[in-house]
Amino acid sequence: MTVLSAPSPVARERTLLSLLAAVQFTHVVDFMMLMPLGPLLMQRLDLSATRFGALVSAYTLASAAMGVLGVFWLDRLERKRTLLMLYAGFITATLLCGMATGAVGLLVARTVAGACAGLMGAVVIAIVSDVVPAERRGQAIGTVMTAYALSAVAGVPLGLGVANLWGWRAPFFVLAAVAGGVWLLLLRLLPRVDGHLVRAGTAPDALAPATVWTPRLALGWGLTFTVVFASFLLIPYLGAFMVGNLGLSLSELPWVYLAGGAATLLSSRWIGGLADRLGPARVLAGLLVFSMVPHLLFTHLSPSPLPVVALVFVGFMTLTSGRAIPTMALVASRVPPTLRGRYLAVNMAASDGASGLAAWMGGLLLSTASDGALIGFGPLGWLAAGVSVLALGLLWVFAGRAVPVSATPAS
Repeated sequence: MTVLSAPSPVARERTLLSLLAAVQFTHVVDFMMLMPLGPLLMQRLDLSATRFGALVSAYTLASAAMGVLGVFWLDRLERKRTLLMLYAGFITATLLCGMATGAVGLLVARTVAGACAGLMGAVVIAIVSDVVPAERRGQAIGTVMTAYALSAVAGVPLGLGVANLWGWRAPFFVLAAVAGGVWLLLLRLLPRVDGHLVRAGTAPDALAPATVWTPRLALGWGLTFTVVFASFLLIPYLGAFMVGNLGLSLSELPWVYLAGGAATLLSSRWIGGLADRLGPARVLAGLLVFSMVPHLLFTHLSPSPLPVVALVFVGFMTLTSGRAIPTMALVASRVPPTLRGRYLAVNMAASDGASGLAAWMGGLLLSTASDGALIGFGPLGWLAAGVSVLALGLLWVFAGRAVPVSATPAS
C-alpha cells in the first residue's frame, strides 16, 4: 500500500504564490488590456485621447477610493474569505464590461471592476507578507508580480488577438471565464490566513483606523504614488503612440507587448532576489535612475522598424515594471501583520490614484492629430523623468528616517 506524504512547506508556499499570481494575472490583464485596445476603442466608440484617459482613470480612481475605505475593515476579516468575496465582485464586473452597450456602460463597469481590484491587490500582498519570512519576501513578491509580465506575454497579446477576431467585447468574456476557474482553485486550495487576527487579539488598539495614519507611514504612500505616477503618465498611451507616431500596425502591437512581457517575466524574480540581497531601497534607487533613459528615448523616438521599437519597448517595460517589486517589498516591511492589510490597502489606493491621475493628466496634455498621431508625447517624457527624480528624494527620506512600526513584530 502506497502512503502519500503531505506536501512540504516549500511546495505549499509555491502553490500559494502560484494561486496569488493567478489572481494578479487576471486583474492585471483586465487593467492592461484596455490600454493597447486604445486605438480600437477610439475608433469604435469615437473617443478622444482625453475621454480614453478618463476611461482608464475610472478603474484606478475607483480602486483608490475603495483602498481608503479598506482602512476601516480589511484587517478585521480572515484574508481568504476577503479575497474570495472581492474576486467574485471583480468577475461579475468584468462580465459587465463585455455586456456594455456603449462608452457610458463601459465606464460604469470599469469603475466597479476597479473598486474590487484595488483591494484584491492589497489582500494578495498582505497574504504574501504574512506567510513568507522577511528574508525571502522580496523574491516572493517578485514571483507574484510576474503576473504583470505574464499578462504582457500571454494575456494582452491574446486579448488583442481575440479583439481583432471577434470584437472588443470578447476579451472581457474570455477573461471572466479564466478568472472563474481561478476562483474555484482559490476556494479549494488556498488555506485560511488569520494570523493577523490572533495578533490583534493581544493588541486591541492595533485595529483602530487611526493607527495607520502616521507621518512616517505616509511617506511610503508618497513614495508609491510618485513611482507609479511617473510610469502612468506614459503607459496608457504607448499603444496609440506606436500606431499613430511610430508607424506600427494594430497587428504588430501584440508582438511588441510580447517582447516586453517576456523580458519582464525573466527579470522579475531576479529583481526580487536582488532586493533581498542588496536591500529594496538600493535596488529601487538604481531602477529609478536607469528607467529615465528608456522613458526619454521612447517618447522621442521617430518612426522606426518593428525590431527597433520592440527593443526600446523591452527596456522601457523591464525597468519600469521592475520598480514596483522593491517598492512593495520596502513599504510592506515597515508595518506589523496587524496593520498590514489596511496599510497596503491605502498603499494600493496611492498606487491606483497615481495611475488614474497620471492617465487623466496625460490625456489633458496630449492631443491627437488628424492622422491619429499623438502631439506632446516628448514633453510628457520629460515630465515623467522629473517625477522620478522626486521619487528618488522621497525614497531617501523614507529609507533613511522611517523605521518599522514596533507595536508588534513586523514579521
